[in-house]
Order: sequence, then structure tokens, then C-alpha cells
Amino acid sequence: MPKQVIKHGRRWYAIHTYSGYEENVSQNLRTRIESMDMQHKIFNVLVPKEKKIKIKNGKRKVIEEKIFPGYVLVEMVVEDDSWYVVRNTPNVTGFIGTGTTPTPIDEAEIKSLQKRMGVDEPQYKIDISVGDPVRINDGPFKNFEGKVNDIDEARGKVKVLVSMFGRETPVELDFLQVKKI
Repeated sequence: MPKQVIKHGRRWYAIHTYSGYEENVSQNLRTRIESMDMQHKIFNVLVPKEKKIKIKNGKRKVIEEKIFPGYVLVEMVVEDDSWYVVRNTPNVTGFIGTGTTPTPIDEAEIKSLQKRMGVDEPQYKIDISVGDPVRINDGPFKNFEGKVNDIDEARGKVKVLVSMFGRETPVELDFLQVKKI
């Protein structure tokens, strides 16, 4: 139990957990908050995640990926009793901070994180333009090289002219299937 806890009021704090136990810790903490009647001091428990697009077996899949693996965010008022509830939750290894004093997360950082998590559609991050040489890194044309002919950002598709049998053939691919050379 901390001897001297600095009181910051209602703020967000990061707690470190065993990797892979973030959801488990989040659920346990919510249960402990309710059973120990701490709703007036511990307000929110959050496992930061964002949606990403992955290609597996040529198919596009939207997956949820943890932004900070091994961490759970907690909005709370740090006092001895609330600190004890969070710190003694199974699989919690500690607060982020110096010694036993948790360091609050900057409000601007929390806002940008919530904005990042609130994005419904995963964004395509593509740094190619028409005419760029690219290498295909997935699918039936893997390891072929070509030039970008057309980009459809709304659909996340790109048309690449690939040289086959002495002719340029247009191939429609996902953004994630090409890499700029």
C-alpha cells in the first residue's frame, strides 16, 4: 500500500498486465469495482484497440488489434483504497509511474487515442501514386513487378500493369498486396 499517494482528481492511468491478459484484467477489474463498491472512484476501464485490414489466403479481413499490448487504461481518482483495488486485481503487475505513485496520462493523448479507437472503417495507408513501380507481395501474382495504372482509394484497390508474355496486363489488387519499389 502506498504511503504517500498524490491526489490528481479524476484522471486516466495505465496499468501494466501480463501480455495476453488485457481482456481478462479488464473484466476482473470491472467485477471488483462493482463488488467492492468503488464506482465513485474508478469510472472507466479500457483496453485500447483499433481495426486493421489484413489479407489472409487472398481474402481481406478486418481484425481488431490492441494498440498497447500488455496495458489497460483506467479512469479513476487515485486514493489508497482505489489504488489497492486496481493494484491487487489478478494479472495486474503495476501502475505506470515512479515507485508506487501512478503517473496520469496526458488528457490530449487520451483524446487522440479515443479518436483513433472510434474510427469505424479502417483507414488505408497507401504511399503510392499512378506511375510508381511496385512489387506484388501476395496472391497469384506474388513477386511480379509492375507499374501503378489506377488507384481506387474508396475501395482500397489498385490497378497494376504487369508484363506477361511481352504484353502489359492490368491486374486489380488490394492496397495491401503491393509494395513500392
